[in-house]
Amino acid sequence: MSVLDHNVIDINPRISEAEVGDYIALLKPRVMSLVIFTALVGMAMAPGHFHWVLAITSLLCIAVGAGASGALNMALEGDIDSKMSRTANRPIPRGRITRPEAMAFGLTLSFFSVMTLGILVNWIAGALLAFTIFFYVVIYTMWLKRWTAQNIVIGGAAGALPPVVAWAAVTGTVDVEPLLLFAIIFFWTPPHFWALALFRSDDYARAGIPMLPNVAGPDATRLQILLYTIVLIAVAAAPWALGYFDAVYGIVSLILGAGMLVLAINVYLRRERAASLRATRKLFAFSILYLFVLFATLLAEVVFRALAPLVGGA
Repeated sequence: MSVLDHNVIDINPRISEAEVGDYIALLKPRVMSLVIFTALVGMAMAPGHFHWVLAITSLLCIAVGAGASGALNMALEGDIDSKMSRTANRPIPRGRITRPEAMAFGLTLSFFSVMTLGILVNWIAGALLAFTIFFYVVIYTMWLKRWTAQNIVIGGAAGALPPVVAWAAVTGTVDVEPLLLFAIIFFWTPPHFWALALFRSDDYARAGIPMLPNVAGPDATRLQILLYTIVLIAVAAAPWALGYFDAVYGIVSLILGAGMLVLAINVYLRRERAASLRATRKLFAFSILYLFVLFATLLAEVVFRALAPLVGGA
């Protein structure tokens, strides 16, 4: 055999093994479902008439924009995902999709979601969606997540923006009500993700991500969870306290807040490994239910207000 035989360049194009399910996984569908739901609440709360075609278009663009962010996030974090048991089965670590393919997919979806929202609905909403994608991909994924233990706190702004984008799609402006929804999600994010980080700290340590438990320690993280939960309870009650919603929402927010507080206190007190893991898992699971029920209550009040005149006039 000649020397050249050992240095043959493979010019055959790579045949992608990716299936539709792999590309769907890139979109982070569970995160996308939360984005759609919170955006729907923001849209329902907005004043004025909004044609149902534009409403569906707006929600679809927001959903695709969120999915694009997820795909770009995975493209940029393929090295991290391969080191964490929670993310090792994602399409890129498994070799189903290459990082350039995921990047191209995410950039394409980003462009079309922003342009469609801007052209068909309004450019305020389109610009906010573009900023949301930029913030999540560039500010959070490329910078904050790898360099600071406050990554979740600051980066949480990206996940809190969909209701604001949806409100802007209807009104072309930003007002107090969507900013209250933004604040709720923003202050919900740290206790939610830090609970996850506590029982996944080994994963983050292997990946070299400076999550708060790995930088400041578990005890400091438990205290931060408790403090943010207290702030969250107050912020979540604000739509009722400021007169935007009725007592039903206020009562629900306080009941849910009490549940979050009890679980956050339990996380703070339980320091033994087995008890600590149970406490953090319970808080993480409940925090998902907390946000869903809170926003579902907001949506139910909006629907009730819309239907009340029709029922009363029947």
